[in-house]
Amino acid sequence: MNAILPIRMTVDEFLLWSQQQDSGRYELERGQVVVTSPQNVGHLKTKARVFNALQAAIARAGLQFYAMPDGVTVRIPGARAYEPDALVAPLPEPASTSLEIANPVIVVEVLSPSSSSMRRDLQAKVVGYALVPSVEHYVIIDPADRVVLHYRRRDDLLVPPEAPTEGTLRLDPPGLEIAIADMLIPAE
Repeated sequence: MNAILPIRMTVDEFLLWSQQQDSGRYELERGQVVVTSPQNVGHLKTKARVFNALQAAIARAGLQFYAMPDGVTVRIPGARAYEPDALVAPLPEPASTSLEIANPVIVVEVLSPSSSSMRRDLQAKVVGYALVPSVEHYVIIDPADRVVLHYRRRDDLLVPPEAPTEGTLRLDPPGLEIAIADMLIPAE
């Protein structure tokens, strides 16, 4: 379950505050700090597979882009800051001391089992990521049901998929193709 702390702050204040925390994972939603849910092994393994699949797809395509795993912030208008599970952005990479990526083209969230986290990923974050002009694709992975949802930019919106993605995920721009199976942990 995600807990909301009774603290209101800007994104800049949040980034400074988050660096001072000894533990925990946080995001900012309309100025309020959201403590994110703990992650189970399946969630972590899926995130690792997604990051590795993105890196491999960039290398295969020979593009001037890079992938980042979770832990870096995407600034969203309206006093919001999200920490996607993986992202892709154009080179050059930011400084190693940077806490945020300003121009992601692809953001990926892996659904957590918590209902409040799922709601945020499927509702609030779709709207939030649409407010970042560089975001062309928002990919949501449901490891429990082995489903990939691919939202694409159309004007100022991220348009929901007509059906779950199967086989190969095509992310153009920038021109990546990723086998869905490469992003999911093998079924048990």
